[in-house]
Amino acid sequence: MKNVRVRFAPSPTGYLHLGGARTALFNWLFARHHKGSFILRIEDTDSQRSTDEALEVIIKGLRWLGLDWDEGPEKEGEYGPYFQAQRTEVHRKYADRLVREGKAYFCYCSPEELESMRKKAREEGKPPKYNGRCRDQSDEQRKEYEEQGRKPVLRFRTRQEGTTKINDLIHGELSFENSLLDDFIILKSTGTATYNFAVVTDDIEMKITHVIRGDDHISNTPRQILLYEALGSTLPEFAHIPMIFGSDRAKLSKRHGAVAVTEYMKEGYLREAMVNYLALLGWSTTDSQQIFELDDLINKFTLKGCSKSASVFDFKKLEWLNGEYVRKMNIDELTEKAMPFILDANLNVEDKEKLRKAVSLEQEKIKLLKDIPGLIDFMLKDDIGYTDKAVAKVLKKEGSREVLSDIMEKINGMDDFSEKELEEMVREYCRRKDLKTGKVFHPLRAAVSGRTTGPGLFVMLEFIGKERVLKRIEESMKYT
Repeated sequence: MKNVRVRFAPSPTGYLHLGGARTALFNWLFARHHKGSFILRIEDTDSQRSTDEALEVIIKGLRWLGLDWDEGPEKEGEYGPYFQAQRTEVHRKYADRLVREGKAYFCYCSPEELESMRKKAREEGKPPKYNGRCRDQSDEQRKEYEEQGRKPVLRFRTRQEGTTKINDLIHGELSFENSLLDDFIILKSTGTATYNFAVVTDDIEMKITHVIRGDDHISNTPRQILLYEALGSTLPEFAHIPMIFGSDRAKLSKRHGAVAVTEYMKEGYLREAMVNYLALLGWSTTDSQQIFELDDLINKFTLKGCSKSASVFDFKKLEWLNGEYVRKMNIDELTEKAMPFILDANLNVEDKEKLRKAVSLEQEKIKLLKDIPGLIDFMLKDDIGYTDKAVAKVLKKEGSREVLSDIMEKINGMDDFSEKELEEMVREYCRRKDLKTGKVFHPLRAAVSGRTTGPGLFVMLEFIGKERVLKRIEESMKYT
């Protein structure tokens, strides 16, 4: 494909949620795959609900995901401006043309009159749509309404016969009966364009070739196609991607994790894992590949791989995927990315090499960056606490006190406090006492770390150091 141009057009009335982020990603991947352009357009015509704060959160989310745009805010191109509220003159230009050509008309119906129409239609078992009352009004009627102070809206004169068809790149052929559509509003009484009209005229002006969006927009498509045809413009290709559901197959909501994408950043998810996971929500390769480097994802992404069915957001899979990316990450980069979480936990970070080593010892267990402080704190602090499980299940067990007393005596006599020498000493003690290793390993771990899990026992002991190990074993005796 040549000259591919796609757009992501969020409304700054809320945060960038998972569904919006997935739509942005699919557009971005499609543009990068075809070496085309990815445009960011801000649909801010809802002046009452649009906020600078919401816009900032959206842009921050896109930047965290690495979805750079070729045209849009801060990257002006020849088809700007990229804020819809600044494109009023463009919208009116197209609206005036439709009026001149008899394809749109002014409607003076009051809200009460419109509600009366809808009520009557429902009583007659018909769709509650506008009945075309002002379609063929005379100049005298129009003048009378204006003298009454009525502010008109502009309605599109929808074709009432036949069907409107679309060959959707994901769903195949879709057909809509024109008789079910009403003469929808394209300009509000304030002169501001409505969603369907603004989208079409902006897409025409920006030369958008493919419209990739959620399938909740399918109902808007026939109206938009009719506008394209009325304006004599070439239709873009449409591709409606499936919805994202929660684990209970209900529409994604906050209880499923439908929060701002930036919240996942704060929770310690990696950008690479989030992009990888979002790509798998409604798209797949023929061999069901799960983990992708970004270049590989760009190379393999096609709309043919998109599903027609809704996808399910799975926290466990996202965490698993994040853990996979953590484990293959360079330890220096991982430590650097975890630094904000480590600093928030008030851990000592002066010794960078020691910090790096502590993180590396737990790298295999890390799922989220925010987990790191809780996994490594006992290795960096002088004083530790003891979990209830460590006390009840291990330290209070019969024989633990004697084992710890013996091991402490042996450690006192060690000159070489290395992982190798520690393991040889402890295993020799187990053989001489005829004890299973768990009878010694578990109490020793609990005494030194205050918990029942952690990195390899002997590398952990070496890292903590002889003096602190002895002090902790002595402290743990209070719980035996």
